[in-house]
Order: sequence, then structure tokens, then C-alpha cells
Amino acid sequence: MSPASRRRDTPPPRTADSEVEVLRGFLDYLRASIAAKVDGAAEPRVRTSDVPSGTTLLGLLNHLVAVENATFLGEKVGNWQATFRPDPQDTVADVVARYRATVDRANKVLDECTDLGAPLPRPGRAGPSPSVRWALTHMIEETGRHAGHADILRELIDGTTGR
Repeated sequence: MSPASRRRDTPPPRTADSEVEVLRGFLDYLRASIAAKVDGAAEPRVRTSDVPSGTTLLGLLNHLVAVENATFLGEKVGNWQATFRPDPQDTVADVVARYRATVDRANKVLDECTDLGAPLPRPGRAGPSPSVRWALTHMIEETGRHAGHADILRELIDGTTGR
């Protein structure tokens, strides 16, 4: 493989050894990866689906805004399928900025969580909360899965590969 044809991926994070540092390090790595994959993608292709499911690059990030809000900030989602469709007036920059702001708010909640086995604080939400460990693991799985989808969708849009 020639140097010009190698992918320029960012390697997985080097974290400290504690469980919380590993989980948060990998989640932040995936968050940054998917935001970078969407950032700078061209309109209207970012809203156009090249796959039978109808999934779009901008829709994936819009969905992850809702998942972060529901998981870490306690917001209720009435229609998960609708979260895959950003508002028509939303630009790529709008959705990327909203995602990054949501991640910042979620991280502030997580900064206060010192016990991974404790219930995640979700004010205003009835019923039992998952543990902080479960929420982090779920978001790693959810973000990683959609980051993989985003890799393929971005490559179909303009050939961009890697993180």
C-alpha cells in the first residue's frame, strides 16, 4: 500500500486505567469521530440517502443528539424514528453545533457521577434510571454503530474516508 492510499485514521484513545476514564475516553473518541464525519459534508447530499433504509448522514447525527439528551439529560423522546429526520431549515453547522453542545451538557452531568454503579441522575424523568456504567456503555455502542454508518454514508457522498 502506498503512503498516499493509506487511511488517515485517528487511533483509539490512550486513557488512564480506571474504568470511568476508559469508558469516557472511548465515548469522547467516538463522539469526536462522528461529529468530524458530518462536519463539512455538502448540502443537499448530507440529507440524501443512498441506501434503501433512507438513512442520511445528517439524520444520524440528529438522532444522536436525541439519544444523548434522553440518556444523560433525561429528555423524553416520543418518536425515535422522527429523530433521524433533521428539520429542513437545519444546516450541517446547526446540527453539528447542537450535537457538540449536547455532548458538553452530558459531560457536565457525567463529571458529577463518581460511582459507575449508581443510578444516572435524570431530573424530571419518572421511573428507575440506569446505572452510569450502563449509560456510558450504551452510548459507546450507539455512537460506535452510527459512526460506522456515517463512515459509509460520507464515503458515498464525496469519497471522504477515515476519521
